[in-house]
Amino acid sequence: MSTDTTADAITSRPAGREARERLYRYLLFTCAATSIFITVGIVFLLAKDAIDFFTMVSPVEFFTGTTWLLPRNEFGVLPLLTGTLLVTIIAAAIALPIGVAAAVYLSEYASERARSILKPALEILAGIPTVVYGIFALVYVTPFLRIFGLPLNTFNVLSASLMVGIMIIPMVSSLSEDAMSAVPDSLREAAYGIGATKYEVSTGVVIPAAVSGIFSSFILALSRAIGETMIVAVAMGSRSRLFDFANPLQNLWQGNQPMTAAMIQINSADNVSGPGFKSMFAIGLTLFVITFLMNLASNRIAARYREEYN
Repeated sequence: MSTDTTADAITSRPAGREARERLYRYLLFTCAATSIFITVGIVFLLAKDAIDFFTMVSPVEFFTGTTWLLPRNEFGVLPLLTGTLLVTIIAAAIALPIGVAAAVYLSEYASERARSILKPALEILAGIPTVVYGIFALVYVTPFLRIFGLPLNTFNVLSASLMVGIMIIPMVSSLSEDAMSAVPDSLREAAYGIGATKYEVSTGVVIPAAVSGIFSSFILALSRAIGETMIVAVAMGSRSRLFDFANPLQNLWQGNQPMTAAMIQINSADNVSGPGFKSMFAIGLTLFVITFLMNLASNRIAARYREEYN
C-alpha cells in the first residue's frame, strides 16, 4: 500500500462518523445555550420585579434605611445586609484556616490510604441537609456554648455562624487540596534538595504556588455562606437588627435576620402584598449582585496569580 493511500485512510472520516460528530456538537451547544438562557431568564425576571418594587419604594430609602419592618412598610436593607455580612465573616474566620490546614495535611502529610479515607469523610459534611445544621445549632450548639458563660439568646448569631462555617469547610478543603495537588513535584523536590523541611515546603512553596486556586475556594465558600438559608432561618430568628458598634459582642449573643431569611419570611407570609412582596425580589437582586461581584473578583485575582506549569 502506498504512503498516500495510508495517509488518506488515516485522515479520512466516514460520512456516518461526521454526522455523529456534528450531532454531538449541536447537542452540547444546546445544553450550554440552555444553561445560559435559564440564567439570563432568572436574572431578567428578578430584575423586572425588583424594578417594580423600586417604583413604589425609593432606592435611596431601600439601600440607606436602617429599619426593616414589613408591617409598617419600612424597607431599609442595611440591617439585613449587616446580618448577612456578620454571619459570613464569622463563618469565614472558622472555615478558611481550618479548611486550608486540612488541605495541607491531605496534600502534603497524609498517606494515600489516609487520604482515601479522610477526604471522602470530610466531604460527607457537604451532603448533610442544611436544615440539620440549623437544628443542631439550635438544640445542641447554643446550650453547649452557654456552659462557658456566654449570654446567648435561644436564637443567636454565634451558633448559626459556627454551623455555617462548619458547613463550608469541605468546599474550602477540597478545592484547596486540588489546587495544592496540581503543584508539580519538581518544586517540592527542589525545595527538599536545598534542605527545606516538609513544613517549609508546604508553607513556602506549595501554598504560594497554589494561591490562585486557594483564593478561588475562599470566594466560592464565602458566596455559599452569603446565600445560606436554612441554617440562619432556623437558628438566628426572624428579627432584623442593625449592627451595634457600641457593644459589638451583643450582636453575637442575640438573634438577627440575614437577607435570605428575610426572603423566606416574606414568601411564607399570607398577608404580604404590594411593595412588601416585591421587596423579596429587590433583596434577591441585591444578593445576586454581591455574589456576582465576589465571583468576578475571584476570577480576576485567580487569573492574576495563576501559575502555569509545563
